[in-house]
Amino acid sequence: MRSKLFVPGSRPELFAKSLAGAADSISFDLEDAVFESRKDAARGALRDFLRGGSAAASGKTIIVRVNAMDTPHFERDVPAVVQPGVHVLNLPKPESPAHVRTAVAAIERAEKANGVETPVGLLLNIEAPAALRMAAELASAHPRVVGLQLGLGDLFEPLGIARREPAAIQQAMFTVRMAAGEAGIYAYDSAFADIRDADGFRAEAMLSRSLGFLGKTCIHPSQVAIANEVFQPTDAEIAHALKVIEATRDADAKGIGAYVVDGKMIDIPFVIRARAIVASARSLGLLPG
Repeated sequence: MRSKLFVPGSRPELFAKSLAGAADSISFDLEDAVFESRKDAARGALRDFLRGGSAAASGKTIIVRVNAMDTPHFERDVPAVVQPGVHVLNLPKPESPAHVRTAVAAIERAEKANGVETPVGLLLNIEAPAALRMAAELASAHPRVVGLQLGLGDLFEPLGIARREPAAIQQAMFTVRMAAGEAGIYAYDSAFADIRDADGFRAEAMLSRSLGFLGKTCIHPSQVAIANEVFQPTDAEIAHALKVIEATRDADAKGIGAYVVDGKMIDIPFVIRARAIVASARSLGLLPG
């Protein structure tokens, strides 16, 4: 899931078009992208589209960002959009592990009512100081939690922190990545609001990739190609990973615990990383299965 493209729930004319694009994942948005007066209409339009089956058949990861649990919309959103083919619900502003478990209970009720057989996961937004502080607790709140998503605009702007301040960005990213790593789930990067600044988007994506993030949120189709490129293993990374795996087989056969590949000492953590790179390359069609 190198790229995740937001699609407003109030723009049904974009639904099918988004599925035909290059984004690995589509995140249909019922929260910030939809005016209050259009929430009901957006919810109904998205429910009908999901029931049509084209999203499920698209081969993309299908995500829906619902409204926060402290709004009257959450309890209406979940039964409408937990449909076959939806993989993940994106939950804004989780306040506590108990909050997460309450959301899971709502999802389970909707799955039963709508005949959803594959469990829907939860992607939690880390977009408030309290959420950042308790990110590890949120990540471990329930097995349904599949990832943490950083929301830098919501996190920084109310506090007067510059959205583009490198030190603040790196610290927030590192905190979220460590919390996700502790729980064994993925960390996902924030949206980048300046659509015209492709270089800025790329730089932020490269930073998050260097910190182990899975991919980056896109708010415009023009950002998708950059995210796909940045979060895709490079030829050099793939070649080195294959060398590491081959050397590991030889070392295992000889009972050697640490060895050298391309002048670098290799042991278990590096092997784990190499296997992840090869698995990613294969899933993207960059290597034979």
